[in-house]
Amino acid sequence: MLETMVRDVESAPIAEAPYGLVESRDATSVLIVDADGELRAQMARFLEAHGFRVCEADSGPAARLVLSGQGVDVVILDVIVPGEDGLSIARELSLRQDLSVIMVSSLASELDRIVGLEAGADDYLAKPVSLRELLARIRAVRRRNGRSERQGSEQIFRYSFAGWRFDVERRVLSDLGGLSVGLSEGEFALLRALVERPQRVLTRDQLLDAARGTDSDSYDRAIDTQICRLRRKLGSQSRDDLIRTIRGEGYMFVPRVDFG
Repeated sequence: MLETMVRDVESAPIAEAPYGLVESRDATSVLIVDADGELRAQMARFLEAHGFRVCEADSGPAARLVLSGQGVDVVILDVIVPGEDGLSIARELSLRQDLSVIMVSSLASELDRIVGLEAGADDYLAKPVSLRELLARIRAVRRRNGRSERQGSEQIFRYSFAGWRFDVERRVLSDLGGLSVGLSEGEFALLRALVERPQRVLTRDQLLDAARGTDSDSYDRAIDTQICRLRRKLGSQSRDDLIRTIRGEGYMFVPRVDFG
């Protein structure tokens, strides 16, 4: 059965250390979240052979326990885990800027991939998993995450998107002509949460957490009201122009966001 879930790691030569030999010691820590213990072990052996530190979890609660107790750089997450939807775990983890999420699943249609990426995954791999490809994907998301960490160390306070500039430090939203638009405390907190996580679905609960303690009316329906106000202030031509409604889930900030 395992052969149907993991492709043969010896089927073709590759310019790396042979399977089973450590080519270099990598500081990257990987958490594998999958109910299939044999598959987890296969992935773990391969990644450890390439210098990664690996831990495993067979469920959402077990994964959270690992994450609460040690630093993790990359989470390899199955879409289907016992007792919980892997997509909900991905949405939760997408709020953390210190780790990357790679989803793996036997659900391999284009729609499945889109849903996984919109849930906040950095990458999506279909089962059966090629271990060499998994290794390459981990390295790729770590390179991207490394750039984000460098940007974070530079304390990014200014964002630009769709003809707007948003200065978080000065708390100013302005168009390219320099005309400022006033924001309430709640609107400011929501916009900041959206621009910091563009093209990802944020649930109302996540947005509520971002705005909590600002406006006295920060409750679930107030989030919808503040989103409507933000749309009007941003001059959106339609409901889904800049802030897209994801039915039954929440909202997504659509435009590309640049720093500085």
